Amino acid sequence: MTLSLCMIVKDEAATLGQALASVKDVVSEIIVVDTGSADDTVAIAQAHGAQVHTFPWVNDFAAARNVSLAHATGDWVLVIDADEVLQPEVATLLKALDQGQPLGNIPAENVLAVNLLRLELGAPQAPYTLITRLFRRLPDITFHRPYHETVDDSITALQAQNPDWQVVTLSTVALHHTGYDPAVVVQRGKFDLAQQVMEAYLADHPQDGYLLNKLAALYLESGKPEQATDLLNRALASLDTLDTLTRYEVLYHRALAQEDSHPGQPDLAAADYEAALAQDVPAILKLGAWINYGSLKKAQGDLLAAVNLFEQAIAAAPTLAIAHYNLGTAQRARGYLDEAIAAYRQAIALQPNYAEAHQNLGVALFKLGQLPEALNAFNRAIHIYGTYAPETAQGLRQGVQQLGIPLDLLAGAQLI
Repeated sequence: MTLSLCMIVKDEAATLGQALASVKDVVSEIIVVDTGSADDTVAIAQAHGAQVHTFPWVNDFAAARNVSLAHATGDWVLVIDADEVLQPEVATLLKALDQGQPLGNIPAENVLAVNLLRLELGAPQAPYTLITRLFRRLPDITFHRPYHETVDDSITALQAQNPDWQVVTLSTVALHHTGYDPAVVVQRGKFDLAQQVMEAYLADHPQDGYLLNKLAALYLESGKPEQATDLLNRALASLDTLDTLTRYEVLYHRALAQEDSHPGQPDLAAADYEAALAQDVPAILKLGAWINYGSLKKAQGDLLAAVNLFEQAIAAAPTLAIAHYNLGTAQRARGYLDEAIAAYRQAIALQPNYAEAHQNLGVALFKLGQLPEALNAFNRAIHIYGTYAPETAQGLRQGVQQLGIPLDLLAGAQLI
């Protein structure tokens, strides 16, 4: 059996080499479709042994991806983007499947597609997404929708024809992705392109709940909660037709929109968070709902509920620093300073330059009368803030002085 890598690219010279290097021992051929690069993208692809084909950009990602599928010859297709890196442990699993070995207790011959877990680097609150990126090369499997394109509709149709076909979800993180880092999105104008393409598609497909949800998420990131809510309400009008993951996202996104547009009515958001968390999706995908709902509960003064929600997030993702930090803020609000300190220190262990965690650790230590340790924490926070938010650093310095700590002691505290 053979495995084809299929990619579409445009001006990806900065990251393409790393992406291709991550799959070099897994795939038997590399198909790259270039949609108009002006940099060294094509040369880099060719240097890694890729077959490069050109396709004019027509504001349709699915169209370009389907061209890449048309040139593939392998039994399986792996799809990654130039800003993604395949992780070695999953590469081993994919090679085993390609060699006919089962995935868990599912025979290889029954596997139609594999959902891969992707880590969204730079997205602190909901850092994981699940995407179908490995599938059999069959003529009936094609990409649909011009943006946030997927093969999921094709997969569902084939499963309806043959119930033996299985879609396997891997629990191990398969891909690291940098494309949703806010700085990257702004730099490359992804917001404008996404909005343009999705709005045009929805004008002709106004009831597509999947894309209504994706465009609503974009509006939320752009600070337009009312517009997002309108789209999400349209999607929820056909809730039963949505797949479980989309249903979760729609409810979660509407909860965020309700918080922004109806701050005086927290029960609206709470109801959507509850409904989202009730959906049968992998726990690691619920991190955003747990963390944001926990923050809402904390703001309402329901501190035990907040603690419980943050602890559920930590159980699902023990290395997520923001969950430990938020747990610390809830425990401190309860007056449980030892527990707060432990949570802040765990957040710092996971993310050493977490300025807010250092700052709040300093407050908790100060309240317990542990002045030297508090000074170290405050000084570390001021130092970190100084690298990217000097006004915040100065404000914290003045705040610490107002606690009665002399400036010379603060300046002389040892950095931790």
